[in-house]
Amino acid sequence: MRKSFLFILLLFFLLSCTEEILTDPEYSDGSLLTGKLPIPEILKTRIEGIYKISDGANYFGNEVALKWRGKKLAVYGSKNGTYFLLNGATKDSVFYFEGTWRHMQSLNTGLLRLKINRANGALDIWQNSVTEKSVKLTGSFGVGSSPNTEILKLTYSRPLSNSTESKNFLIISHRGGVRNSDNIGVSENSIEMIGKAEELGATGIEIDIKLTKDNVPILYHDPDINLRLVQEAPIWGPIEEFTFSEIRTFLRLVNGERIPTLMEALNFTLTKTKLRFVWLDMKSDKNAMALVIPIQQEIMKLAKSMGRDLTVVIGLPTKEKRDFFMEYPDYQNIESLNEGTVEDVHKTNSYAWGPRWTMGTQTAKVEQMHSEGRIAITWTLDQIEFISKFIKKSKFDGFVTNYPTIVAYYNYAR
Repeated sequence: MRKSFLFILLLFFLLSCTEEILTDPEYSDGSLLTGKLPIPEILKTRIEGIYKISDGANYFGNEVALKWRGKKLAVYGSKNGTYFLLNGATKDSVFYFEGTWRHMQSLNTGLLRLKINRANGALDIWQNSVTEKSVKLTGSFGVGSSPNTEILKLTYSRPLSNSTESKNFLIISHRGGVRNSDNIGVSENSIEMIGKAEELGATGIEIDIKLTKDNVPILYHDPDINLRLVQEAPIWGPIEEFTFSEIRTFLRLVNGERIPTLMEALNFTLTKTKLRFVWLDMKSDKNAMALVIPIQQEIMKLAKSMGRDLTVVIGLPTKEKRDFFMEYPDYQNIESLNEGTVEDVHKTNSYAWGPRWTMGTQTAKVEQMHSEGRIAITWTLDQIEFISKFIKKSKFDGFVTNYPTIVAYYNYAR
């Protein structure tokens, strides 16, 4: 009888999954890059830098930072959370770029094409002689699915900030990347979102941990199954009242992805990304420490054996979670992040302190953490004027944010 009931529920679920997945616009005339060669790695860093925008500034602001993210050239700006993701190629010494642009804060998007020809600095890149105003990217962009009719011109101004790499500043994407409300076409707290985090400017992620009824740690934010996070489904109620098998069978995230286990998410982060930091936000109503910490420790041990720079911390947001943590054997030697007071950090011997950003820059306390060999990360910082202020004036080692593209711009443009 139970098997028949579950079959009916599954059939209902499959028939109801009609949610359209958001996609970026695409060119209808084929790719500009067809027949061209990949850009040599040695040349990519010579293209990076801070660029001034003349034509197109009304859309994208007066200045942007260009930074390679794997095979894509990412362009980050402060205006409306501007970012471009561009594929690149070269032919006859000329550089060609093609991809999409997006405003994170207004949801505007479109296509764009740029090039660096010989007269605009392509030879300077090949000869490693880039100077102020010697390199210009010129081209056009469209809005939405419309043709590219708007002119765009970027002019090289200066290198990326020298402090960018030396400070190892952490740009930590909230919920694995950004929220569902930001509509980038993949779901928060999914493997797919973690896979996009670096393109969005992140060097680390914050993910939310729940436990299933049969005690499997999974990624999920809210207490309940709801249409903000998942597609219409035949089960509802508190997520922790369902087994992992039931969740995998009946639930899909809003853009169609499976809800991942913590082990799946951390293994993907370790092996498929270059992210350096993972904050496990412990959101279970139960004491999940005995189930989550062994996974954290396994991944950290594997990262060390691979020579991989990856730190995973157990988030301690409340007194209850801190008490749970302190019940775990040898908790003083487990990497954690304490959101409480400095005294609380000392009690748990946490690797990191995580105060809310509205408490201010708290320079003296941050310096105290540094003197003790700890780091300090504030959350969740989204307002442009405060992102700029904290980048310039605070001594925090990183921010959690829903707008990693904006934080990336201000970090690279220090």
